[in-house]
Amino acid sequence: MLRTSAAAAILGGGVATAGAQDDGADTGADGNGIEVEGDGRYTEIYEETIDDVVLVNVFGVEGPMQENGSGLGSGFVVDDYVVTNNHVVATADEVELQFRDEQWRAAEVVGTDLHSDLAVLEVDDVPDAADGLSFATDEPEIGAEVLALGNPLGLDASISQGIISGVDRSLPSPGGFSIPAAIQTDAPVNPGNSGGPLVDLDGDVVGVVFAGAGQTIGFAISAALADRVVSALVEDGEYEHPYMGVSVLPVGPLVAEANDLEEPRGVLVTDVEPDAPAADVLQPADGGATVDGDFVPVGGDVIVAIGDTEIPNQDQLSAVLALETSPGDTIEVEVVRDGERETVDVTLEPRPDVDLP
Repeated sequence: MLRTSAAAAILGGGVATAGAQDDGADTGADGNGIEVEGDGRYTEIYEETIDDVVLVNVFGVEGPMQENGSGLGSGFVVDDYVVTNNHVVATADEVELQFRDEQWRAAEVVGTDLHSDLAVLEVDDVPDAADGLSFATDEPEIGAEVLALGNPLGLDASISQGIISGVDRSLPSPGGFSIPAAIQTDAPVNPGNSGGPLVDLDGDVVGVVFAGAGQTIGFAISAALADRVVSALVEDGEYEHPYMGVSVLPVGPLVAEANDLEEPRGVLVTDVEPDAPAADVLQPADGGATVDGDFVPVGGDVIVAIGDTEIPNQDQLSAVLALETSPGDTIEVEVVRDGERETVDVTLEPRPDVDLP
């Protein structure tokens, strides 16, 4: 999200509005006449997708990242709805969208999800040119080219180019749980890009931009997670995340040594919430040891697989739960307990509500 005053300062007194595009044979242009670098593929994808990208203007917002009660973000059309970040619109009293035709349209928040930082908006009069983008169905490949579309620093209808730098990243969430299965990219994104699409060279959305995490590293909420959440928000106005109720620690060399494990792999259960699905099923660490001067928990179950999927680390555990399970599912959890492998069943529940400060 972007402070409106910051955008005005950067642009010399006003926030840019979507304007006519300067078409070219081998280059495109953003809404401010800035030439879009890249070969004809980038220009073609830009022209095919930019009509579905919106400027999100919110009013009546509260929080440390907003000034004067207003702010800016990005969004994009999917099936006649607009997808954006939860943090862009969550506390807004009023939301207005501007498409490429420069017309402002009032939007209504259909549903928000704090834990994935996603929100869905509804607008009555979607322009005919905005026929909607689609979420990519293939798993993202590291090294694949991507384009970020949106309104960085209030500069409307902009495009930047990069590659997928990593997958299965975990992002911080205001709800206290991490956002799993996130995509890392080196495509430049800035405040104002939040909620915009990260698209592949087929024009499909591989992620929803999560701006503000770093100066040279960008992140996006994966299409796989966004597709699940957005569908539920459209249908029910909310999304229920699966919940085990455990805290875990990656099994590195020190943890493996202290727990007499054959290899540093998996995650050690350090705590189990009372009355959680994993209570009385998984065993948390019950002691500790000092290894090379560091205190290491010992004695708990080490999760090494969920069903047929190996769990080498915490990020993979979070991704499997988020993308392959739902509340009510009973999952097979393979653990190393007292030096032996065994499988236990855990029936997942909806993630409990959180109290925000």
